[in-house]
Amino acid sequence: MQDTSAIRPFVYLDAAATTPVRPEVRAAMDPFLSDELFGNPSSTHWAGRMARQALDGARRRIGEALDADPSGVVFTSGGTEADNLAILGSAVRPGAGAGRAAIPATEHKAVLDAARELERLGGEALDLPVHSDGTVDLAAVGNALEREPAVLSVMWVNNETGVVQPVERLAEMARDAGVPFHTDGVQAVGKVPCSLDRGSISMLSISGHKIGAPKGIGALILRQEVSVAPRLHGGGQQRGVRPGTENVAGAIGLATAVELAIAERGAFGRDVTRLREELERRVLAAVPDSQVVGASATRAPHVSNIAFAHAAAGTLLAALDLGGIACSAGSACASGSPAASHVLTAMRVPNDFLGGAVRFSLSLRSSMEDVDRLLAVLPEAVDRARTARGAA
Repeated sequence: MQDTSAIRPFVYLDAAATTPVRPEVRAAMDPFLSDELFGNPSSTHWAGRMARQALDGARRRIGEALDADPSGVVFTSGGTEADNLAILGSAVRPGAGAGRAAIPATEHKAVLDAARELERLGGEALDLPVHSDGTVDLAAVGNALEREPAVLSVMWVNNETGVVQPVERLAEMARDAGVPFHTDGVQAVGKVPCSLDRGSISMLSISGHKIGAPKGIGALILRQEVSVAPRLHGGGQQRGVRPGTENVAGAIGLATAVELAIAERGAFGRDVTRLREELERRVLAAVPDSQVVGASATRAPHVSNIAFAHAAAGTLLAALDLGGIACSAGSACASGSPAASHVLTAMRVPNDFLGGAVRFSLSLRSSMEDVDRLLAVLPEAVDRARTARGAA
């Protein structure tokens, strides 16, 4: 058993990276992790039928929560797999070779690297520029759609800045051009109004561990008329789109978490926005030469990316960690990378600020006491980070 004696009380401001499993989710999953409901949903006997019924129920619940056809809910191992399935499943077709995908420079690495794989397979990635506030250039989108890409993919809420893209407008543009539109909604569910019907979205990726379900479960949700080619091959489950024995317990947990997130969105928007605004006000007042990245754009409530001029983000994060503050320099998936954030680079954040950006991300569990504790250690931590960068 892992020794947890060294774990100290801390302030958790990294909810965009992951969230704890909610008690309601754990309780819903429990019977499917025991000898009560353990069957394989592909089996035809009673145990399999009970598992299949629960799995179908999870699809129905997710479909109802997100205004989607339940038959289009394809369970995956998480957001990364869902994004890869959307991009490569749309642009790489058996017998037809690899086509084009149009994506902004600020997408999650799961989308960007899927586009790079598409290029390796002989296809083409059409890179879409963004404005300095992080929103995609609609004129560039229009030009890209004229080249008839196999898919247009734009993240609903950016995971590093919280900037909300004009998804409805983008989906309409793609529909009018006859191009499937995919959006990574991992940071959107429960944070902004989120529905598959908004602007005729073709495909939506979601992930459980961002909203209180376990890691390792997510879904790609498809409109009824949309098809993607599988990236895995096997037993033919999930209409062959994503074969393999389904994670029944995970699906139940995901459905429960999605329902809770949608039900609590109003409170989340009100309370977390208020807390984020207070955090930003106090940080900017306490630390000279700091700025909120994407402040002029519409943002989701829970993400605040604050850049500190002439600071070394790695040193700053270490100092905050020693002070009991958990946060990140951007996407948790790229936290080990020494390179500047590709998102902030694409937004043309000035070089003085680029290396000192920190993402604080909040949840309904966050409190004003958390902000107080952050401000008690942040100014000194920034000073140390600035000294470290100046000495480098």
